[in-house]
Amino acid sequence: MATQFFSDEQMERLRSYPDIGREELIRFFTLTQKDLGFIDNLDRGGGRGPAARLGLAVQLCTLPWLGFVPDDIWAVPQAAVLRLANQLAVYPGMLEQYGRRAQTRSDHLKLVLKYLDWKPVPTRGETLKELEQFLLDRAMEHDSPSLLFHQAAEFLISARVVRPGVVTLMEMVATARTGAGALTSEKVDHLLTKPMRADLDRLLMHDPEIGATRLAWLTSPAVEATPTSIKLAIDKLMYLRALDAHLLDLSMLPRERRRFLATLGRRSTVQGLNRRGERRFPILLAVVAQSAVDQLDEVIALFDQAVSGRESHAKAKTDAALAERAKRGEARQLLMDVILPILVDPGVPDERVGGMLRERIGMDKLREVAAVRWKPLPRDHGRLAALEASYTYLRKFTPRVLATIDFQGGPGTADLMDAVAILEELNRTGGRKVPAEAPTSFVPARYADYLAKARKSGDDTAFRHYWELCTVLALRDGLRSGDVFVPGSRRYADPGTYLYTAEQWESKRAEFCQLVRKPADATDAIEQVKEEFHQALEDLEETLANASPNDVGAVRLDEAGRLVIPPLSAENIPAEAKELREELSGMLPFVPIASLLIELDARTKFLDCFIHAGGRKSKLSVEQKHNILTVLIAGATNLGLTRMSEACGVSYDTLAWTQEWYVREETLREANTVLVNHHYKLELAKKFGGGTMSSSDGQRFPVRGKSLTARDMNIHGGRVLSTYTHVSDQWSTYGTKQIVPTTREGHYTLDELLGNATDLPIHEHATDTHGATLVNFGLFDLVGKVLTPRMRDLGRITMLRVDTPAATNALYPHAGPLLADRWNEDLICECYPDLLRMGGSLKFGEATASLIVGKWSAASRQNTLAAALKEWGRMRRTIHAARYLSDPVYRRKISRQLNKGESLHAPRRDLHYAQQGTIVRPHLQDQTEQAWCLTILTNAVITWTTEYYGMAIKELRGQGREVPDELLSFIAPGHRENINFFGFIEVDIEAELAKLDDGWRPLRPTLVNESGTTFLINP
Repeated sequence: MATQFFSDEQMERLRSYPDIGREELIRFFTLTQKDLGFIDNLDRGGGRGPAARLGLAVQLCTLPWLGFVPDDIWAVPQAAVLRLANQLAVYPGMLEQYGRRAQTRSDHLKLVLKYLDWKPVPTRGETLKELEQFLLDRAMEHDSPSLLFHQAAEFLISARVVRPGVVTLMEMVATARTGAGALTSEKVDHLLTKPMRADLDRLLMHDPEIGATRLAWLTSPAVEATPTSIKLAIDKLMYLRALDAHLLDLSMLPRERRRFLATLGRRSTVQGLNRRGERRFPILLAVVAQSAVDQLDEVIALFDQAVSGRESHAKAKTDAALAERAKRGEARQLLMDVILPILVDPGVPDERVGGMLRERIGMDKLREVAAVRWKPLPRDHGRLAALEASYTYLRKFTPRVLATIDFQGGPGTADLMDAVAILEELNRTGGRKVPAEAPTSFVPARYADYLAKARKSGDDTAFRHYWELCTVLALRDGLRSGDVFVPGSRRYADPGTYLYTAEQWESKRAEFCQLVRKPADATDAIEQVKEEFHQALEDLEETLANASPNDVGAVRLDEAGRLVIPPLSAENIPAEAKELREELSGMLPFVPIASLLIELDARTKFLDCFIHAGGRKSKLSVEQKHNILTVLIAGATNLGLTRMSEACGVSYDTLAWTQEWYVREETLREANTVLVNHHYKLELAKKFGGGTMSSSDGQRFPVRGKSLTARDMNIHGGRVLSTYTHVSDQWSTYGTKQIVPTTREGHYTLDELLGNATDLPIHEHATDTHGATLVNFGLFDLVGKVLTPRMRDLGRITMLRVDTPAATNALYPHAGPLLADRWNEDLICECYPDLLRMGGSLKFGEATASLIVGKWSAASRQNTLAAALKEWGRMRRTIHAARYLSDPVYRRKISRQLNKGESLHAPRRDLHYAQQGTIVRPHLQDQTEQAWCLTILTNAVITWTTEYYGMAIKELRGQGREVPDELLSFIAPGHRENINFFGFIEVDIEAELAKLDDGWRPLRPTLVNESGTTFLINP
């Protein structure tokens, strides 16, 4: 295993001083009185004056900061020198005279170690053993060598031990990774019986029956929900169960280790696994163990989608029939316009009514209308009858699904689970008649008449069909809500298992409450919310009281006391801001997208995040960087590897190998984090926003071919999927997720916010109406975030009060009548500990937000915790609505942020141009990786443009131009006209870097005319 995983340049940086931020400067380079006394003792101990005092102070502050003191102590950041010199009252330049003898620096470091109670570099003994064990434990969790290096450095700092040299620590990391592999084999050795080894080896053999290896067969997901796909998925599940894969207990390995091994197994070739010898068996164990869970989830998901697809087909058929019925009913309605005036006219004798009608309408018309049979519609307008036409289709897979999957029910599902058991027995025995005692309480009221009519007429076949369809639909709905669950599943498990157990939560509750600033006691929490409620209502009361009914531009009450919410006027962007943006855009240099990425990597090193999936090394050659950039551009532009190979001259096989082993979701996320963090630190980015607010929105992309994630949507012109992105107030995209377009986007609003690994301190999040669910309002508050949606029909939502109507109206005469319902404090008191436990499970990563939101949004009314969460959400929605209505500045801030997110749709589409923007990759994993490629390139454009805008502003100010800071917030960095996404794509890293002047491209020149304004000189 390679021991050098850093480049020479990286190693040199690790040996020297990095840049220092303001917080680090204050934290580490502030001397206490005790520190000053220690330094002053140097003089009395034979020191050499100011230079020695300043040098000793630098060592004293550097050691806790870096964990070691660089040999080139004179390279300490100048800001740190100035700060120390000021505290010591010495001249900063004295540092140049310090420690010309290495022995002096060594002697001073020994004094510092003794004063700070630090240990020297470990070479033997207990300290070295602790470091080796720490590295081994971390290597069992993940295999990233660079991350292990930095974790080791942090461990040594916390243990007050001086960090060894870079080469020494890299060798220790390599040893730990080798040891982790050996320890993994040792821990799973008891599972690797002789039969199990034979079964695992058979995974790597070509099977003529399926035309591939079993490993490739198992790791190829379905692309459509059809009976054939479901049958194949069940075959895979049964094959895995025959291997006892569902019984494999790999809990002795850390979760991240299992994930790493499974990823390695899925990406490796058969030849590559065979070359690993005995080490292939732990990898294959992890693959089959994870596949057992994934395959179970896939069977259930395909069942759900296939049933829902037939239901949607029945709905479309019913809707078409209703439209046709409406057309036919038009003739009858027109007759009523003739008939009714005659019938209600008392001047027309009864004996003349018939004659007059026949005379006016005509017998032919009457006979024509009477010939059309007009039956009353059932309560569901005939949808279940339309679905019954798909009964044979559904029977192709539902019996086998019921026989294979162990469905279990939660509270309130006893009758449904009895029905499922009866149906499974009927399928097993070939029975045709549903027993008389079969339960029907789970059947919706809109379908009950079908069963009643069939039973009354003695039609056992019709009853069986309708009852079975209702059972299958109820089972599908129960899986979605969590009322029905499947042991061993991850996505369809008992919702209670997503949360911390009571015992696990006990030790975490205090930390969580402090983190999100929530009282642990329900009474205190309710009082805290009431205080917010009354403050928001006071502001709304003042707004409504001061607005007259004729004030058309203000939120007000009309004469009837109804709330009137006028549309928010368009934001007035100063003309000077528009002119400034045009001027800055004209100064930007022209650049191809590949050149832009090469230049940005030179400043950010984002390509270093792309480490091999096998963890073998992270040092990238120029050729590897070239290939990774090529794959990124191929994914983002939608060219694909074949066409990209033709466009850039790199072989398809090389690009495919690079994509398989380097470009995956975790490395793409890390690279994107580096770009976002770099952008966050730019001075101009701080003018766009503080990084504390974000928004999320979905963007539809057309799809070609079969894909489980795509849906036909007429409103978007065909088959599409949705990319859901989270955008900060600085225009950077920090989260990306591929979702089914018909799924409610609000289920995924909180995911990327909680998973935010960037430096952005996001606290507030804006959405359109899609995110404004009661569950989201509740969960956002419970995890210490603020949901600020722009809601459609805000005046129609139910707002809460905390007292009686009389008391509320007395306190708030104008706003009080708008509060239509009372907050259920008793329910909150009863469930508050569990609400905190749910919030903590999300905050600390025990549960995925989208799973929780989806399950609890669909939960039945009998679910008390779900009801309490929605009740908490109703109060948070009321507080938000009151603030939104009373503060136009607040409304405009939300609208501005949403516009930022939506404005990035255009540059994404411009980047995603090839194949008419149509996605052709069928699997979710591939689509997710492609979406992250697009996000990285979008952020690269934003970051590069922000950097050069900053340079242009600096140049204009250097020419004497006044560029007010207040205009800069209107300068959107989504400019892309000067970036070439098309044509022959040449990725020549060395040549592009050679073109840069001191790391930057020259701005396009401007001249100042007589009026004092600048204009562009065309190149």
